[in-house]
Amino acid sequence: MTGQLRQAIHLLRIVRVLARHNLYEYLDDFTPLKPWLFLLHIFSHRKDDAPRGQRLREALEELGPVFVKLGQMLSTRPDLIPEDISNELSLLQDQVPPFPGEQALQILEQAYEDPIDHHLLDFNPIPLASASVAQVHDAKLLDGTEVIVKILRPDLEPVIKRDLDLLYLLARMGAKHSNDVRRLRPVEVIDEYNKTIHDELDLLREAANASQLRHNFNNSPLLYVPEVYFDHTRINVMVMEKIHGTTVSKIDVLIKKGIDLKMLSNNGVEIFYTQVFRDGFFHADMHPGNIFVLDDGRYAAVDFGIMGTISDIDKHYLAENFLAFFQRDYRRVAQAHIDAGWVPTGTRVDEFETAIRSVCEPIFAKPLCEISFGRVLVRLFKVARRFQMEIQPQLVLLEKTLLYVEGLGRQLDPQLNLWDTAKPYLEQWARQEYGPRAFIKEMRRQVPMWWKMAPRMPMLIHNVMEQASNGTIQLSQPDENLKRLREETQRGQKRLFYAIVGSALLISAALLASLDGYTPIMAGIAPLSSWVLGGLGAILLFVSWPSAK
Repeated sequence: MTGQLRQAIHLLRIVRVLARHNLYEYLDDFTPLKPWLFLLHIFSHRKDDAPRGQRLREALEELGPVFVKLGQMLSTRPDLIPEDISNELSLLQDQVPPFPGEQALQILEQAYEDPIDHHLLDFNPIPLASASVAQVHDAKLLDGTEVIVKILRPDLEPVIKRDLDLLYLLARMGAKHSNDVRRLRPVEVIDEYNKTIHDELDLLREAANASQLRHNFNNSPLLYVPEVYFDHTRINVMVMEKIHGTTVSKIDVLIKKGIDLKMLSNNGVEIFYTQVFRDGFFHADMHPGNIFVLDDGRYAAVDFGIMGTISDIDKHYLAENFLAFFQRDYRRVAQAHIDAGWVPTGTRVDEFETAIRSVCEPIFAKPLCEISFGRVLVRLFKVARRFQMEIQPQLVLLEKTLLYVEGLGRQLDPQLNLWDTAKPYLEQWARQEYGPRAFIKEMRRQVPMWWKMAPRMPMLIHNVMEQASNGTIQLSQPDENLKRLREETQRGQKRLFYAIVGSALLISAALLASLDGYTPIMAGIAPLSSWVLGGLGAILLFVSWPSAK
């Protein structure tokens, strides 16, 4: 009961803060709060004529770190909230007063279960920066290497749990009492936020993300990822190589250093597409505070708490959507959404195509250098939601990252033409993924598995031949034609058997051809064997042909 009372008091404090910022419009539909709101209306005389987005941002900043993080996450969901609010929430500053350096030293000793000087030669107790989840300090390893030490705030879990419980309560109340709130799916939004903030509380996970990205861009001329020192990293402490660079937002400093801003802008776009389409693993928090420029012109990234992943299927359909959009082939855009499973399979392609055209066609009234891929995705997702599209988390992170990249690119080069930069990369990726080289690469990748299975093939073929001669081959397929095929005569089953064995022989021939030179034993033998097996397979398929008509 005490816990419920404490939660009720905290809830009333939240409502009071929102009311003080004249945000009654977000509260009037909450029926259980009506009496409290009535009292606030009577005793509160504050007039605030600032835009609603600004008032909401200021209220979240007053409510504290957990609400600031929530606002930052909502700023990445322009598919859910109005653009004016989304833009204002993106200005939220995740900066809070630091906790004392002595407390930071105590956390380090507890994490290491060892004196600090067994791990660090020097540790600066004055933090470089302090945010809602962690703060960072300068330090040196025992060998003199300069590092950054990231330390989670102490006693953060109880605060997060308390505020999340309240957010869930507000979400359920809103969904129950307001149609507008229900349409935003507030409980699902809080679920997403819950996962995101708890991911940020595990610094070992962040360290693994950094290590993976560093591996992906090893020796890259475009992006440098600092090294993580795992021997000194724990779940609440991460030690990483210190970056000596210029924050990407300090354009005047970059110009003085002779950095080519146009090339830097293009490189940022290429890095994004490389992460997404080559690796399927991308930095999803690429705001200017996390991006530096080294003196040699390379980017350097920090803060790997939020990373996005994307499947090969999503890669394919994203590339197809982008290419089709700039070719103004809206039917192809609509079909790509359906094929990817982003909208229900029963969706009428012509209706979906018309809806997409009505939103996207006006975009082409602008010069190409003003068109935003990120805004295109936002608009496509808004249209698709009318057709019951469920926005997937990885696509939301992608959309957010693309908006960051575009904003950064055009800050460096206002004339950046994203289409000119992106199109060659997308087309090259498509050729690599679906051309002959991709087929050969996949065949070679499968060779070890096929080689392992090869000894079982004679017995499997023998079993199939035995079943065919006895007339006991059975096919488990729902198709009615194939069900009737099972009822055909012994002769029909044998023809089917010939087709199966012929196909197997052709596949074996292709396997042997790819093995030529794969091992010294197979060199020279594989081509002859593949011709023999291929010829036998072709003869058997020819014999079985009547049954395939």
